[in-house]
Amino acid sequence: MLYPKSLEHKIDFDKIKDHIKAECTSPLGVEFVSKISFSKDPKLIQKLLDQTEEFRQIIISGEMFPASNFLNIYPFLEKAKIEGTFLYEDEFHDIKMSLITLRECTAFLEKYQEEYPNLYQLVGMVTLDNTLLKAIEKVIDEKGKLKNNASKELALIRSQILYEENRLRKVLDRIFREAKSKGYTPEDASLTIRGGRMVMPVLAENKRKIKGFVHDESATGQTVYLEPAEVLDINNELKELEYMERREITKILTQLTDTLRPYIPDLRKAFQFLGMVDFIRAKARFAIKVNASKPSYEKAKVIEWYNARHPLLEMALAQQGKKITPLNIQLDHNKRLLVISGPNAGGKSVTLKTVSLLQYMVQCGLLIPVDPHSKFSIFNNLFIDIGDEQNIENDLSTYSSHLMSMKYFTEFADKKTIFFIDEFGTGTEPQFGGAIAEAILLALNQTGAYGIVTTHYGNLKQVAAKHQGMVNGAMRYDVDKLEPLYQLEVGKPGSSFALEIASKIGIRKDIIAEAKEKIGEERVRYDKLLNKVEAEKNKYDKLLLETQMKDRLLTKRMEEYSQLKETLEKNKKEIVQQAKVEAKQLLDQTNRQIEATIREIRESKADKEATKKARATLEQHKQEVKPEKQKVAQGAEIKVVGGAIQPGDHVRLKDNGAVAEVISIKNKDVEISIGELKSNVKLNRLDKISKTEVKKEKKAIAKRMSYDTTAAMREFNVNLDLRGKRGEEILPMVERFVDEGFMLGLKDLRIVHGKGDGILRDITRNLLRHMDSVSSFEDEHADRGGAGVTLVTLKQ
Repeated sequence: MLYPKSLEHKIDFDKIKDHIKAECTSPLGVEFVSKISFSKDPKLIQKLLDQTEEFRQIIISGEMFPASNFLNIYPFLEKAKIEGTFLYEDEFHDIKMSLITLRECTAFLEKYQEEYPNLYQLVGMVTLDNTLLKAIEKVIDEKGKLKNNASKELALIRSQILYEENRLRKVLDRIFREAKSKGYTPEDASLTIRGGRMVMPVLAENKRKIKGFVHDESATGQTVYLEPAEVLDINNELKELEYMERREITKILTQLTDTLRPYIPDLRKAFQFLGMVDFIRAKARFAIKVNASKPSYEKAKVIEWYNARHPLLEMALAQQGKKITPLNIQLDHNKRLLVISGPNAGGKSVTLKTVSLLQYMVQCGLLIPVDPHSKFSIFNNLFIDIGDEQNIENDLSTYSSHLMSMKYFTEFADKKTIFFIDEFGTGTEPQFGGAIAEAILLALNQTGAYGIVTTHYGNLKQVAAKHQGMVNGAMRYDVDKLEPLYQLEVGKPGSSFALEIASKIGIRKDIIAEAKEKIGEERVRYDKLLNKVEAEKNKYDKLLLETQMKDRLLTKRMEEYSQLKETLEKNKKEIVQQAKVEAKQLLDQTNRQIEATIREIRESKADKEATKKARATLEQHKQEVKPEKQKVAQGAEIKVVGGAIQPGDHVRLKDNGAVAEVISIKNKDVEISIGELKSNVKLNRLDKISKTEVKKEKKAIAKRMSYDTTAAMREFNVNLDLRGKRGEEILPMVERFVDEGFMLGLKDLRIVHGKGDGILRDITRNLLRHMDSVSSFEDEHADRGGAGVTLVTLKQ
């Protein structure tokens, strides 16, 4: 049961049908679109959805499904039903082309019956074989004309016509050349046809010089078109042959029509199949156009839609270069009635119309613009009360028309009903309108019906919060900017933000203050509380977004750290292994040297000179294998001055060369500061240095820490080639490359990653998207690499 009769118009379903009609390729499909209707049969709805989804897959896959000659041949079949009538050549040609399309459609679905089982079931509507098509093809050629060999008589007649036409032209050409040579004809004149007979143009003053019959004259009367007497018999013969040809064609077409007549019932079914295919394809094309999908069916009453969009609104916004805000909504047996509140122009009515339209579409067997994992149920009744139903003839005011709708809702609503009411209770005095709306809402809740209601009334928000089966919803609003976010949040009521909007517009403060007094302190506090909740929600949403971004960054850094650690561990093992090999070689060499020294001493029988020489050789080897001393970084060259160390003196740490200032001395413990770092050390670890040495050290440090921009600019390459790299390798490379370019003050950089599967490009651009120093990025010019190169523009 649907209410009101104008439901399709009110939810803009008539415009949806217009879009689907535009996707049809023939009147056959358009006729089916006009018959789209609301259904409550789960099997039928599932079948319609499956058919459309399968055809959507055919289009997406790029399979060559027949797309032309879906022609409407029903008028020809009506004509052919009558005994003694016959179809013309062009009519048979249309039937022939349609039968070829029919054959190709059935062949395609038979070939892919496993992939598209629901569409294959439609082939059962076709009971025709190729007999009729062969009969037509035998007679009608590719251009829609009768073939010369359609019958023996026709072939003979046409060959005779061709012979007579050639004979006629030869005779007429000879006569025309003679007349032209004598100047009887106009210049640049040629043979022509008048009244179905071949004639030649002659100047009017010369018409009596040639024997013949005048058939016509020019507009000026200066030229006449004359049939010479010599070709009169030939033209008469041609006329007779043409009559014979026409009679034979009629005879052949009548016989072919008699052959077609028994097939009319089967043809009707077959072309109903073609119309159905065109209709399903149109639905699939529209589904692709609005990015629609097939949600899953739930027997239990539930609406669970993710990223739902109003198809018409989305297309309209797309033309303006804008994007729609998707809707997420869930209704079940615990939360059946959703009461949506919020400011004007915040999206309440759009939300209501989106849900009502999509529910109607899906129960008409149309795919809807929601995520595929969404769920839907089937309702037997769909009621709406949207817009102004004011009726002058019945003397109904706006509010009276709403009450008539509410009467219908309360009488016929049940557990299998879903209803939609926009601006519930408006149109009369708020105090009474709110009270009546509350009573009606409670009555509808008792029926177990599902529904969505939009309102500004505070008492309806309170009712929804207190009663089982009802839930509040609010359209999100940016409290700081006083701008709607067009996002539905279920679980709390929304504020109308009337006072805030009035303030933003510039209404005087004293007027707003007086309005607050009239509203009442409790109501103002309630509204303020809603505003505060909304503001905090926005705040925590931003914090959550920031936290999620930080978590992603932390995860990324952890991955980089793990990779770096793994690389260091691997290098460490290699270095240790190499050190062990070198140590073994060194140990073997040292042992050989010691053995040689001992052997020399023994052989010289401990001769003093020989022993001394051997010891010298061993000492020399010892110095060669002795590890080099690590120089104290930058501190070894600092000169030390004498004297006791006192607080305020500058000192140098002996073990690492760091320069520090003495803060205090207690016994042999000294407190020092190295920059901002404070530490306690023993007195014997310090050397006193002069202030001059401290200044030299600071200059040396500054010099070491300075950045040679000129050298860096000279060495920096504005092109970074990532081809052949792995995904984990390019992250630090891109970060370092962009950071250096930004530090050098460059504006444009080039990153070459190649096209391939697009993996390196996606990783690179995702990284660039989150870098603060990057202003924008785009594809290189097609001649210089296109999508294989990313041009990066840095902030200045």
